[in-house]
Amino acid sequence: MHREELAALAAEHQRHLDTFAHHIFVCAGLGCPGNEAIVAALRSEIAERQLQDRVLLRKAGCMGLCALGPIVLIQPGEIAYHTVSPDDAAEIVASLDREPVARLRLAPDLPFFARQHKNVLALSGRIDPEEIRDYIAAGGYAALCTALATMRPVDIVRCIQESGLRGRGGAGYPTGLKWATVAKAPGDKKYVICNGDEGDPGAFMDRSILESTPHAVLEGMIIAAYAVGASQGYIYVRAEYPLAIKRLRLAIREAERRNLLGHAICGLGFDFTLQLRLGAGAFVCGEETALIESIEGRRGIPRPRPPYPAEKGLWSSPTLINNVETYANIPRIVERGPAWFSALGTERSKGTKVFALTGKIRHAGLVEVPMGMNLREIIFDIGGGIPDGHAFKAVQTGGPSGGCIPAEFLDTPVSYESLNELGSIMGSGGMIVIDETSSMIDVVRYFMEFCMEESCGKCVPCRVGTAQVHRLLTRFLEHRATAADLAMLEDLCDLMKHASLCGLGQSAPNPVLSTLRYFRQEYLDRIVPAEPATEEQA
Repeated sequence: MHREELAALAAEHQRHLDTFAHHIFVCAGLGCPGNEAIVAALRSEIAERQLQDRVLLRKAGCMGLCALGPIVLIQPGEIAYHTVSPDDAAEIVASLDREPVARLRLAPDLPFFARQHKNVLALSGRIDPEEIRDYIAAGGYAALCTALATMRPVDIVRCIQESGLRGRGGAGYPTGLKWATVAKAPGDKKYVICNGDEGDPGAFMDRSILESTPHAVLEGMIIAAYAVGASQGYIYVRAEYPLAIKRLRLAIREAERRNLLGHAICGLGFDFTLQLRLGAGAFVCGEETALIESIEGRRGIPRPRPPYPAEKGLWSSPTLINNVETYANIPRIVERGPAWFSALGTERSKGTKVFALTGKIRHAGLVEVPMGMNLREIIFDIGGGIPDGHAFKAVQTGGPSGGCIPAEFLDTPVSYESLNELGSIMGSGGMIVIDETSSMIDVVRYFMEFCMEESCGKCVPCRVGTAQVHRLLTRFLEHRATAADLAMLEDLCDLMKHASLCGLGQSAPNPVLSTLRYFRQEYLDRIVPAEPATEEQA
């Protein structure tokens, strides 16, 4: 499909969409249970009122406010309804040419939506993720065709470098620098991999993007492949994401059928094939070398580095690995230019970031904000604060690899550097809010138990260290710990951080170390007082 054909298809589909007076979008993500029944009820009501020529019912991706789902969006008018059930269908359809249903309507100026800045999530909830023409009509694949037709690979790499985009999957490595390394690496065969193995407790950013706008990820990957000289790619997704897998498979087939993937993409001389690989749910496969091992058909355990995948990765060939959100940023950066992206965020943390806001928070869900917005704004303005009259205690960022940040740092701007200074990390974007009713030791023991169970066992510091730290945390919770246990806990965390093979073991102590730093009194309160020495011992 040439650029002209793509533009013609976009215009044709938009004309079709414009023939309908009303569009009803129903959130069809995993976070909104019962959406199929809602769709069926709305379809029945539309048919009964003979409105098929005036009302278009469309499934959509995640709309973000999961705490009040299922959500239904009516266009035009930007009318959003919350906690919708099939019983509400008649009232919703009847209101289309009248006043909105007041009891269901979300406030138009709700800070949850008004305070966000959507880039990656701009189309989420506003197109049908299973209809490629919806994505194309919204401008999808235009950046790809423009890049292939008018830009050299080196121009694209430079564009990503100048944008300041950093990897959204963990440590925040500069994306353009990684692309440049792969592009310069010698080798007849190169690969591009999308890491969709999102396994952090409470995290659902990548899953929601794959469910809502799978074509954005495909487009970003194809542009990346052209930039680095790769001809084959893989999307690695854990099998626990059935809806994401279904929509990815459909998206790949549709892109191939439209000549946007496969041979002579966009009618030009670039070939790129893409396959899905399903992971069995091992958290360690989020680490890039373990992921490569899994794709190659072996048990997913990390490799020593160097060499790094950019030089010697999949089947010993140069390999580019980025996560879902990173690739989803690429089309807009190419389309709008690096200056547009770099104007957002902070000096060293550019653009926007998607967070999964969960835990003791009123408006749990998926949010996208500019880098540099402070924690207080995210938690209290967008998230609505702490429910049930309880006080905020801490926020845990970065999943099991992150740290717990106390209330005194709520005004900290969110960036890679600021979170690192506080003993936490950005990670892939998990943000779990903790209130005053929670024990911080209980929280960190949960994360340590997760890391202990997910350790691949290859290196002793992680395999044994996570088990021993978990045992010590249990002693504290049971009020059986001693001062020696506290010293041992700190020594073990330091050992794991500096001696483990991969990021799982190296970062597993972060929640413990951050609570020892900010909530040390909770540990001291659980130490058994030393018994006084007897006369004989004296």
